[in-house]
Amino acid sequence: MASARDMRLRIRSVKNIAQVTRALEAVSASKVRKAVDQVEATRPYASKAWQVLQHVAGQPGRSTLHPLLTERSEVKKTLVILLSSDRGLAGAYNTNVIRFNMQQFDNYKNPTQYITVGRKGRDLLMRRGGNVMAEFSDLPAAPSFGDVSAIGHLAVGEFLKGNVDEVYLVYTDFIKMGRQEPVMKKLLPLEVDDSDDLVQEYGQQKTAAAAYIYEPDAEEILNEIIPSFTALQVYQAVLESLASEHAARMVAMRNATDNAHELVGALQLDYNKVRQQAITGDILDIAGGAEALAQSQK
Repeated sequence: MASARDMRLRIRSVKNIAQVTRALEAVSASKVRKAVDQVEATRPYASKAWQVLQHVAGQPGRSTLHPLLTERSEVKKTLVILLSSDRGLAGAYNTNVIRFNMQQFDNYKNPTQYITVGRKGRDLLMRRGGNVMAEFSDLPAAPSFGDVSAIGHLAVGEFLKGNVDEVYLVYTDFIKMGRQEPVMKKLLPLEVDDSDDLVQEYGQQKTAAAAYIYEPDAEEILNEIIPSFTALQVYQAVLESLASEHAARMVAMRNATDNAHELVGALQLDYNKVRQQAITGDILDIAGGAEALAQSQK
């Protein structure tokens, strides 16, 4: 068994770790509130933009409306935008989204290249020999659309140049504090998914608003809104991922702090046993010495 001194040092180190994890929990709690507020503030606009894109994608002759709506006759290359975090200590956040991405694309039918947002995803893909064509990291704590728009514009540019034939977005959707789920969305070419919540919401309103009227003309408006709204979906995914990351880190640090306190209690009990054993040994030595002294004086 370890000595009392070793036990004291271990208890002190665990207490120090608990102080760090408690501080990280407080920081994440502050950040997650701001991130959730930002997500909730942008969701209505992003939802309406997605409804507009879905409406356009569902029009007859969609392939002639805009190149970003055109299905390629043969899909040869795929681009995936993978969103993870720059830092760890976020529980299973990074593991879940990266594992989900591997399940979807490790044995994919086409060659796949990646645009990574966050160092964790980039590092793992590069270790596994993934084709990372671009990476974005060190985004601001509260990114604006301008901070993220380059990601969407890069994906749009690669699609328009014909370098890739389809673009997917893999990120973590923030549902609530204790629940975040990895999701995959096909970004380009845009397709109508009847199972999408936004499409169902739009379908309920379709009887009241059967069509959009484009002014000054459809071509000019579509050339502007489709690339911008596509980049907006990337921006919304980044916000969802940031909120999910902070929520996961807050929960992980809270659990780490609770576990540290439990460990301190167990170590304190072991320390008391060691100390009691040492004290008992000292008392026995004193009693034995006194008995020997008394025998010698007779």
